[in-house]
Amino acid sequence: MAFAFEKLLVYQKAVAFADAGCTLSKTFPRGYFFLADQLNRAALSIAANIAEGNDRLTKPDRLSFFGITRGSVQECVPLLELAGREGPLASDRQGHLKASLEEIARMLSGLIKGLNRRKT
Repeated sequence: MAFAFEKLLVYQKAVAFADAGCTLSKTFPRGYFFLADQLNRAALSIAANIAEGNDRLTKPDRLSFFGITRGSVQECVPLLELAGREGPLASDRQGHLKASLEEIARMLSGLIKGLNRRKT
């Protein structure tokens, strides 16, 4: 039996982004542990907060977690930028990952707007 959040497309995309981030960070050269670690944490936080927020019983709690999730999406942007500037991340790969973040951010905005429209 699947958890309800596992059916959300935004969750599935967030897990795919976290997976891509983990795969990418393994290729970072020695000396970039700080960047790889922070990227992994922020990327995982996106999926984890969607899952945790979806299980909250009150609308304010859910909105809070989804807001934190958007913050994690935003956190990944400068990490990818720095990885591109420092060299371990090719610019085409950086663009693809950033596009994924933009899509996740739009989907989260839709989730938040939909939740705000609900009466309960």
